[in-house]
Amino acid sequence: MMNGWVDVCIHSSLDTGELLSRLDDATVQGAWEDGGEVHLYWAETQWTEERLSALHVALTDLASSSQEPSLSVTRVPAQDWNEAWARSVKPLRIGRFIIRPSWEPVTLAPRDLEIILDPKQAFGTGHHATTRMLLEWLQEDIRGGERILDVGTGSAILAMAAIKLGAASAVGVEIDAVAVDCAREYVELNHLADTIDIVTGTLADLAQSRTTPDLVLANLDRQTVLGLAEGLVSLARCGARIHVSGILSEQRDEIVERFSDLGLVCSKQQEAEGWVALAFLRLESCEGEA
Repeated sequence: MMNGWVDVCIHSSLDTGELLSRLDDATVQGAWEDGGEVHLYWAETQWTEERLSALHVALTDLASSSQEPSLSVTRVPAQDWNEAWARSVKPLRIGRFIIRPSWEPVTLAPRDLEIILDPKQAFGTGHHATTRMLLEWLQEDIRGGERILDVGTGSAILAMAAIKLGAASAVGVEIDAVAVDCAREYVELNHLADTIDIVTGTLADLAQSRTTPDLVLANLDRQTVLGLAEGLVSLARCGARIHVSGILSEQRDEIVERFSDLGLVCSKQQEAEGWVALAFLRLESCEGEA
């Protein structure tokens, strides 16, 4: 008889990618966000009190206040697993994009663009405000032919969206090996392997010979963005636009000040559900012209 599953529902709009990174548990079998909740899944045979304790520690570390988010643990019988997934994860529209799991067919309008994502450990299904804001910006900013760099690509949803909108090529760089495997599967599933390259590593690991991108996407977190600021600014000085997300509203001024000190100007910003997205441009060109 097949064993069942454990569904841990965290009642908070956390960044799923950061939570999985802090948890660092390869036995997590799935993760998705919806309606101010995060769901994590384990096989019942792998769920232990030690894993619950580790989850509490990770949530305490991530809590923006002194109060840890509440959670509930539900056991899902094996025979109900596929039904539970299908019931939980539905197609999502963000502008022209329809983001759907492979088991949910949809009828597309003439201008609709489809991205197929089956929720796994690699976060980035479009449900979180940080991802959604950048997807909305891409629909405004992609004109065709752009070279995209997606730093911390996760599921590669942003890179795939850019290509669907007409960008010429995209490189997604990701330090998490599990996310890299998932991203490559998604790219293949969406028939975009010819135009998207998923690279394991950090921004500093990218080969110097790579062509300078026109647009850099960085849906990360405050600490990582601050740590990468100089590398991102060096790309902007050579002409790239920088779109940053994963920043809490109260962290906005710190991020803007950091990039301003390095010579960039915040050209636009958007806020949703307590998160902000920020767009940065160089103040001067490489030749020193305004």
